[in-house]
Amino acid sequence: MLRKNRPAFAIGEEPLGKIKGHDIELYLDVERPYPPMLRRPPYPASLETRKEIERHINELLDMDVIRKIQHNEIVEITTPVLITWHDGKSGLCRDFKALNNYTKADRYPITRIPHALDKLAKAK
Repeated sequence: MLRKNRPAFAIGEEPLGKIKGHDIELYLDVERPYPPMLRRPPYPASLETRKEIERHINELLDMDVIRKIQHNEIVEITTPVLITWHDGKSGLCRDFKALNNYTKADRYPITRIPHALDKLAKAK
């Protein structure tokens, strides 16, 4: 599947993969009415961290992964959080804590690996 759909994936330092003309949609089951916006103030960050966040945002804008919004546009938005890996590289992730308060719990959780291995050990 990966080879067949190679243009859609980014591997290593290659540019981010895209399928032009297709948006990704994610549907969530919610327990109560979902607010139109989950806009939150940014987390406190040092000047160095803010510059790094800005660099990542500019990269994502250049790759057309995100876009600037108009001030009157209503969007669902979350706060970006800078994460730093052990090798010193950094990346952005999104804080979905506010969204988690509205989504239903997964009724079919993923099987725990030890339980699956116990069952497989008894198989013939």
